[in-house]
Parts: sequence; structure tokens; C-alpha cells
Amino acid sequence: MGFPFVAVEGQEKLKKALLLNYINPKIGGLLIRGEKGTAKSTLVRALGELFPERKFINMPLHITEDNLLGSLDVEKTIRFGRKIFQEGLLQKVHGGILYIDEINLLGESILAILLEVLSRGRCYIEREGFSLSYDSEFVLIGSMNPEELELKASLIDKFGLYVEVEGSKDILERMNIIKKCLEYERNPEFFSKQYKEEERVLKQKIEQARDKLKEIQVQETIMNMAVRMVEEANTEGNRTEIILLETAKAIAAFDKRSYLNFEDMKEAATYVLVHRRRKERKTEEIFKRSPEEREKERTLEEVQNQEEQEGSTKEQEFVPPKEKEETTFSIGDTFAVKELVHKNTLHLKKRRGSGKRLKTTTSLKQGRDIKSGFPKRKMEDFAFAATIRAAAPHQKRREKKFVKISIQKEDIRIKIREKRIGTHILFVVDSSGSMGAKKRMRAVKGAIFSLLQDAYEKRDKVALVAFRKKSAEELLSMTRSIELAKKQLQNLATGGKTPLAEGLFKAYQLIRQLKKKDGEIYPLLVLISDGRANISLHGRDPIEESLEMARKIKKEGISSVVIDTEEGFTLLEMAKNISEAMGAEYYRLENIQAEDMLKLLKKRM
Repeated sequence: MGFPFVAVEGQEKLKKALLLNYINPKIGGLLIRGEKGTAKSTLVRALGELFPERKFINMPLHITEDNLLGSLDVEKTIRFGRKIFQEGLLQKVHGGILYIDEINLLGESILAILLEVLSRGRCYIEREGFSLSYDSEFVLIGSMNPEELELKASLIDKFGLYVEVEGSKDILERMNIIKKCLEYERNPEFFSKQYKEEERVLKQKIEQARDKLKEIQVQETIMNMAVRMVEEANTEGNRTEIILLETAKAIAAFDKRSYLNFEDMKEAATYVLVHRRRKERKTEEIFKRSPEEREKERTLEEVQNQEEQEGSTKEQEFVPPKEKEETTFSIGDTFAVKELVHKNTLHLKKRRGSGKRLKTTTSLKQGRDIKSGFPKRKMEDFAFAATIRAAAPHQKRREKKFVKISIQKEDIRIKIREKRIGTHILFVVDSSGSMGAKKRMRAVKGAIFSLLQDAYEKRDKVALVAFRKKSAEELLSMTRSIELAKKQLQNLATGGKTPLAEGLFKAYQLIRQLKKKDGEIYPLLVLISDGRANISLHGRDPIEESLEMARKIKKEGISSVVIDTEEGFTLLEMAKNISEAMGAEYYRLENIQAEDMLKLLKKRM
């Protein structure tokens, strides 16, 4: 007997989000994000017990494709001599609720199947001699602890609603939580009986709301309101308005109303728009302007720095140009790193190596068995169950001599496994004079060192390139030595102009060389800069050259991240434009530090 839904103290927003999905399945599911011990899974499982008449399936993280989609029923196939399909989890959950705890740790291939079936409402199977399809419409509820791993932004958008939960800070509420937990542990049955009447009233209210939902008509003024709200949130696609209206309808039905009002829309937006909102683009025109126009928009800090470096150009006695004095900053405060790369990604190309960062398919007899396949040459990793399934349909017509099951060459299957490997991370650091302002380099060094510590734990290799004055230099070749990397980081000086294009070109060359030496490595480029290029590589506009190099890196298929170090009231956001040209993930250094975490590369690897 589980913990009663109504007995959970607090978490009212999460409770309502769960109930709204039950009232109106068209909402499209719920993603719950929060730290451990905040009753995420307790409430979801309690919802399943509150409405036992509706299917509720708790999906394990390590489910196989056979169990998810369905596969050959070996026992029945051998008995009857014909192929008999055994239904999978997606067929069983049709019309119900599918719950995945720690969904952020779910394998990439399984998650891709889930989302495809969810969007179609039907599952199509072409495998093991079967060609069939079946209905599979369900409400997907996922919960996750961000301390483990973040979900890709593109996957978060697939959930209709989003709720972020945290532990209660109210002393009285915390006391009540302790008391209820102790009472439940002493006698679960007696504890649950105390809430039977309250649960009965809630169930009745929800059933009435489901009936009321059919009566609700959406007025044109409400439609216009939905469009304006979504436009203001600057979300992608056109399905957000529909989800917003369906959520508002569920809220109105829950309140026993057959019409929608502004308050319904306002409340619905707190569930629907929070994980879809994008920032406005304010700098699209910056790179369309001439170099002369951009020169006028430079900050006072840049102008002063240029004057110090180039000297006066007035008609007077010649004074040699004076470069800004070099400064070496200490390493700033380090902090906990969330994830440098997206651990869920499963690379289809087989790669060798060791580490803890990425998942990859492997030809070695290591790692988790995820599915089966045909042997290409010699048989190295025999898949017993898959082989039996392949042989089962043919048993009635095959001759059996001293064996129960006749297995032939065409039945043989091998295991396809996945394991973890490390990656090769190249830090490309802007150490020009502008990085010395407000001691930004100290903060940058702190961020890099935090990443280095994380890379060491995941058995990654790291390298360091710095660019300033008129050139870029490889300060550290690929290494696993954190001490060597720390030493180079401590000695990294700041001063001079910003040859950004040169820095990107150097990184491009190094990564290409690495890939030529070992085609199985997975490189990652991390650029840390404000993007304010002012030194040319080939005598052309420095910013245009930098954008050109960024596009070249994207074309090469190099995964990348850009951390923007720009500060101040007037933000040119040039690093953001570089990240877009490079196809990189973009983050601001100040936001990273404010959250005391580093969320890097959630979908590029």
C-alpha cells in the first residue's frame, strides 16, 4: 500500500499538474524536475493508486527494445509452429499513464522510440519477421534530478507541462512531513484509512471535471490571448498554443466552470511556457553593419584598451605604440560542474577507449547488452535469447537429432553492447586585454579549472589553446594530467588585442590532426571569449573572418560550446553570433556562476 496522494504535505503545484493531465490527456504529459526527497515519485505513484481503473505502468530505466516494443513469443511459437507476437510495454500502456523515474538517465535509443510513438499515437514494428502496428496513446510523466544529468532542451519541449519542485523551507511543514512519514512507516494500512474519505471526494471532483471538460468552448478572445502569450514567450513551433488552451480547459473544468477566463490562461502559462521560453534576439543586425558603424558602438573599455595598445595617432613627435601591460590572474573560485557532455547520447559508430563520459556502441565484450544483430564475420558475442527467438518459428519443419531446438546458421545472432568512453576536450581561451577588465580572467580560470576537475573524473583528455595580441598558441597538448593543466592555467597571462579568427583556426587545425591520428575519438571544442575580434587573420574584417572560421568548424562536424564572458549594460553579444555560426551551445559566464553550476553541451554530443 503506497503513500496516499492527499496525504503528501505541500507540493500543491505538482499535485495540480498531475491531476490536470488526468482530467485532460491532450495536455501531453508532465516533466518534474527537482532535487532528491521532494516527493516526485511518491506523488506520481500515488496518482496511479488513486485511479486504479486507469492503466499505470512504471517503466524501468534499463528496459530493452524487445520489452518496450514487443517481440517473438518463443514458447508459443515453438509450440504452435508459427510466429506469435508477444506484446510490449507500449501496447500494454495504451490509454494509460507511463511513468519514468530519472528519465534523464534513460538510454538515447529508447527515449527516441518513446517520443516517436508518443507523437504518432501508434507504434510500427518491422523486426524479427514481423510487420505490424498497434495503437499506443498514453500520458508520459517523467521525473528527474538535475544533479545527475540534464535533459536535452529539444526533449524537454516534448512534455506538455513542466514543474520544478524543491524541498520545503517552512519549519511547520517540515515537521508535518516527518510526522506523517513516521506514522506511515509504523502502520501503512491504518495511516491510509485516515485519508480514504478525502481521496473519495477528490476522485469525485476529478471525474466531474472530466465530464465538464466536454462542455467547454474556447472563445475567440481566449484564442487571441493564447497567441499573444506564446508570441511574447518567443517559443518554437505552433503546438504551444494548443497545449496552453488544453491546460486552461482542464483548469476551468477543475474549478467546475464551462468557460475560460484570463486567470485560467495565466495559471496555464506557468506550466506550459516556462520550459519553452526563449530569449529575444537583440543583436541580429550587429553583424550586418559596416566595420565603421561597429567601431562607434565599442564600449569605453575597448576604446581605452585600443588606445593603450596602439598609442596616439595625432601629428606629434613619434612615440612607439605601447601595449597594455600583461597581467596574470590567479584561478578564481571553483564550483560543482553539472555535466560537460550529454551522457545519454549513444553513438552509433563503434568506438574503442575507456572513460565515464559518453555512451557508445562497442565491438568489445564489455558494457550493457542493448539489442541483437547479425554477425558480419566471425561470431564474437553470442546472443542466446535472440538466437532462440530467430529459430523458434522453424522448429516444426526442421529435423531434430538429439536436440530439443534445431539452430541453423541463419538463426545466429550476436549482442550489440554499449559502454562508456572519455572524450577529447579542447579549451580555446581568449586571454586578450578585454578579459582583464573587472578581473574577468580570474572567473574564467575558475570555470575552466572546474571543468578540468570534472574532465579528470570522467577520464577525458584535455588541451588548452590561448589567443591574444596577434596569435594563438597551443599551451597544452592533449593530456589527462590535471596538475599540468592547472600549471598552464595559472601561468596564463592577459593582455593585447583579440585575434579570435586565429584562435578558432588553431583549434580547427588541432582537432583535424587528432581525428586523422585516431578516427574513433570524439572531440569537443569549448570557446571562452566575449567574441569581440579586432585582429584579422587574412587582412579582412576580423569579425567576418571569425564567423567564417566558426562556420568551417560547424561544417567539419565538430561539437562545440561557447561561454560568453561579456559584461556590462551594453551587450553586443558577438560571442552569441559566433556560437550560432558554429552550431554550438551558448552560455553566459555570469549566469553559470550565479547558479553555481556549469551546464554545458546538453545536445551536441
